[in-house]
Amino acid sequence: MTNSLSDLLRTAADRSLPVIRAVPDEHLTAPTPCSEYDVRGLLDHLFQVVVNFQLLAAKKDADFSAEPEDVTRRANWRDAFAAETSALVDAWAAPGAEDGTTGAMDLPAPVVGRMVLADLVVHAWDLARATGQEYTPDPAVVDDVLTALRDLAPTGRKMGAFGEEHPLPDGGAGASAWDRLLALSGRDPQWTRPE
Repeated sequence: MTNSLSDLLRTAADRSLPVIRAVPDEHLTAPTPCSEYDVRGLLDHLFQVVVNFQLLAAKKDADFSAEPEDVTRRANWRDAFAAETSALVDAWAAPGAEDGTTGAMDLPAPVVGRMVLADLVVHAWDLARATGQEYTPDPAVVDDVLTALRDLAPTGRKMGAFGEEHPLPDGGAGASAWDRLLALSGRDPQWTRPE
């Protein structure tokens, strides 16, 4: 059985939001595996992604060049994250969301939807690692995103969205699908936060 994009997003959100809600305020300046961001910067970036990809699901323009909102300055930022993530799932469940093309690059809507799915699961891992939390993504989500990233990664690297693929021991033989996905996105699956 094939899961719809909105089903996969809902599953990813159910596992990612507990990590986001549990980010301690004292770790907002901690480094993350996504080297250009500390925890606060990564949360701000992910919030911008979650909001903008709602617009893309509705075939509207989204401005990724705008400075992300400093969402963690809000008193209720965790609730805001939950509300916007729920709205993201609903946006991609709407009739027609996966039809046609969307975004400035005029890409097929299912491809664009997989971009936000990848961001949600990979950045949840980034945040979990940066703040000492456990995070285990759903296997169906991992398989879907890994398949999508194999096609998207080369373009993503040219655009600066991904780092170079991280080398895995023994060329990845025996690596889990999740470790291969993280490596493909330019991350070291063994990254741990500095003590």
